[in-house]
Amino acid sequence: MKGRKSILKRLKITKNGKIMRRQSFRRHLKAGKTSKRLRNLKRIKELKGYYAKKIRKATGGRKTK
Repeated sequence: MKGRKSILKRLKITKNGKIMRRQSFRRHLKAGKTSKRLRNLKRIKELKGYYAKKIRKATGGRKTK
């Protein structure tokens, strides 16, 4: 089954099948955010539950390159 390339570009699928995503609110208007908040927004989060299941189905269980 063909995977959705747009999803694979935005997310990282690990060796164990976890789906990792970047956090929003880090592109612009940084002056109004504290350095602690910006530092915490750098972290990559794991996608869990219902959405992770949907992404796995849409990508056909593929790993990112």
